[in-house]
This record gives sequence, structure tokens and C-alpha cells, in this order.
Amino acid sequence: MDRAAFAARIDHTVLGPETTFDDVRSVLDATIEYGMNACVPPCYVSEASEYAPTVTLVTVCGFPHGQAAPEAKEFEAERAWKDGVDEIDVVVNVGRLRGGDDGAIADELGRVVAAVPIPVKVIVEAPLLSVGEFRTVCELAADAGAAYVKTSTGFSVGGATVEDVEIMSEYLPVKASGGIGDFETALAMLEAGADRIGASAGAAIVEGFDADTIERSSFEADARSAE
Repeated sequence: MDRAAFAARIDHTVLGPETTFDDVRSVLDATIEYGMNACVPPCYVSEASEYAPTVTLVTVCGFPHGQAAPEAKEFEAERAWKDGVDEIDVVVNVGRLRGGDDGAIADELGRVVAAVPIPVKVIVEAPLLSVGEFRTVCELAADAGAAYVKTSTGFSVGGATVEDVEIMSEYLPVKASGGIGDFETALAMLEAGADRIGASAGAAIVEGFDADTIERSSFEADARSAE
């Protein structure tokens, strides 16, 4: 894997509560420079799509707590798609999951996936879940037709772990997100089975790319054996 292929796996992210469009523009400039994707707040999708039409654009739905009504998540996803987004990361309702209401989770994820003809990633908030809840939500995401499962929003306690990624990759492709700030951590997630990395430190991660380390990694060895 060369640097360009590595960079294409990174969703360079800006989702803080004080995010301005100037912040989004800076992220988009970096994604263009380094060849990454961009993950931006829903309110800026239309402007971001116009500013950087060649960038793969990701936004969030039901962010950050996942407690919006299913109809609201469905509408938010459809609106983001119409505004020009390429992928959607939807936050699962952890309270419903913890309460054992699997039907509600299945319903809302099915609504979001059906509402848009683009990939949907389900943010499961792994740090908040028991192993049983964790596996249940991954199964529900797969059954709903989601394209990915994503470790966390980055706003709850904890972030992506190698152990979580290994479990999640049994069900769907994985986006590892939360606490990934350097090349070594990103590579560890890829070695664990992640396909995508979400990080506000995307530019720093790509700048830290080391071809020799990649060449020696189990991730690269697995990629070669799959060819």
C-alpha cells in the first residue's frame, strides 16, 4: 500500500459543536492536498459539496447521542444525500439497545438505509456497550443492510480499540474512530481489520506514513495474500 492508497482510507473529520464553515473549508483543503475523505457536520454539506466537488464527503445523522426519532434520522439522511453527501454515519440509539428494544433499532436502521442510495455506516458507541450488546448491534446493522459499522462518535468515554475492531470485522467492514491521532495507531486499526479510519488528525496521520512500516505490517501481508 502506498501513501495515496493509505490516505484514501481516512475520513478527515471536523464535528465539534463550535465548528464553523471556515473550519470545514480547512478540512476540505487538507483532504484535497492529502487525498483523504472529509466528514463534516450536516449543516455544511451543501456548501462543502459545492466547495470541493471531487472530495468523498461524509456526514453524520442522529449525532452525537443517537436519540432522535427514527423519522427524524430518516429525514436527516435523505436531506444530506440531496445536499450532496456521499456517505452517512448514523448513531445508534444506545438507550434503546440497552433496554433490549432490538426491534426499535432494526426499524430505525432500516429506515435510514432505505432512505438513501449511498453507503450508511452505523456508529455503535462500542465503549458504552457490553460484549452482548456490542454483538447484537453489529448483527442488527448487518441485517439492515448497512455498509459499515463504526466504533464510536469520539464524544463518549473511550475510543477505538483493536479488540473492538476485531469483533466488528466479523460482521461488516469497520470504520475505526475515536482517539486515533497518529500513523501507528491508525495502522494498528487496519491490522485489526478496519477498512476506514475516522480522525480529526487525518493530515498528521498521513504525514506520518512510513512505507517500510507498512511493508512489514500484517495488514500488508494479508492484503497480498488476498490478491
